Amino acid sequence: MAFAAPDTDSSDHTEGVGEPGGDWREADRPRAISAPVAVGDQIFRWVLRCAGLSVFAIMGLIAFFLFYRGLKALRVVGWSFFTESRWQTQSHIFGIAAVLPDGIIIALVALVIAVPVSLASALYISEYAPVRIRSTLVSLVDLMAAIPSIVYGLWGLFFLQPRIVGFVRWLTMHPGGAVPFLKVRTGDIDTSYTSSAFIAGTVVSLMIIPIMTSLSREVFSQAPQGEREGAYALGSTRWGMVRSVVLPFGKGGVIGAVMLGFGRAMGETIAVALIISPSFHVTSHVLENGANSISALIALRFGESDPLSLSALMAAGLVLFLLTLLVNMLAAVVIGRSRSGSTIAD
Repeated sequence: MAFAAPDTDSSDHTEGVGEPGGDWREADRPRAISAPVAVGDQIFRWVLRCAGLSVFAIMGLIAFFLFYRGLKALRVVGWSFFTESRWQTQSHIFGIAAVLPDGIIIALVALVIAVPVSLASALYISEYAPVRIRSTLVSLVDLMAAIPSIVYGLWGLFFLQPRIVGFVRWLTMHPGGAVPFLKVRTGDIDTSYTSSAFIAGTVVSLMIIPIMTSLSREVFSQAPQGEREGAYALGSTRWGMVRSVVLPFGKGGVIGAVMLGFGRAMGETIAVALIISPSFHVTSHVLENGANSISALIALRFGESDPLSLSALMAAGLVLFLLTLLVNMLAAVVIGRSRSGSTIAD
């Protein structure tokens, strides 16, 4: 038994949909809705755009200034500026091959001390501290970041250094027997253990702990509440929840905080200049007397510099500026790629 197909006209389906006689597919396309922008909003956008571009302009001007002032020294010594460890500008023999590694060593010592303290402090404030004292702890951490660096330097010079000599001697006598970089080769006298990269790094660590703690705490506090409650619902303890939810969630932010702390430690000047005994040789023995950094070199030699020496210091400052800028850019990329729940472990 055959059934006749109903006689239909496609125009019947398009009538009343969209424009008369138009294709029905046109009606499924969303209309673009535009709203008039007020003059105040336009001005506000331009102000923000100019403020953002001014950051790039200022950074570019700083880099150009350092390059222009340091070009004379770079022309005198050429590429040996990066391979020469001596600093004898009157003899046209100078370079940053010694001060740059020493500055990195001081920053690494600071990170070794600051990273566990910062992470523990951030976890305690965000996950374990009672609510009634949490705001007080946050304010204290922020207050530590506001203390001038010269105060830290004076504290390290007059208070910490005389009292840490015994601990440094113990490190040399016991772990130093098996760990080469903990040995002290200048004899068992008090001056052998002072003004070292270790003491300078210890003081610098106190200066970067507030920054790293604040950033890490902010990241930990943004861990999704639903995933926290899910971990508890599955029978997890508080530490289990922190280990499976909070720490994986904040991994990107913690890495960014560590890199920002490293950049701050690389550029620290006054505290390092007050503590170290300047030397111009690369040393891997962090506990013995003698260390240096680019920032401390600039601070100690700036007042007595002739034109060539001043140009050499500007060239060294340019290297430090570019290195710190690179570290901060990498930290910004890492922080920007961290997203809620994107790094939660399976």
